[in-house]
Amino acid sequence: MTRTPARLALIGLIAAVGASACTPTVRLQVDPIQIYAKLDADVRIRLDKELQDLLVENPNLF
Repeated sequence: MTRTPARLALIGLIAAVGASACTPTVRLQVDPIQIYAKLDADVRIRLDKELQDLLVENPNLF
C-alpha cells in the first residue's frame, strides 16, 4: 500500500474533522435577579423639603 500525498491529505482531513467533533462546549447561564424595593412617603417628604429649600435659596431657578 503506497501512501500518496492525496491519500495523506485525505487521512489528515478525516483526522481534523474527527478531532473538531470532540470539541467541548461551555455554556454559561445566569438566572435573573429580582430586586424588591419599597419607597414610602418619607422619601417624597424629604425630596419636597429639599426642593423647597432650593427654591428659597434660588428664587430665580424657575
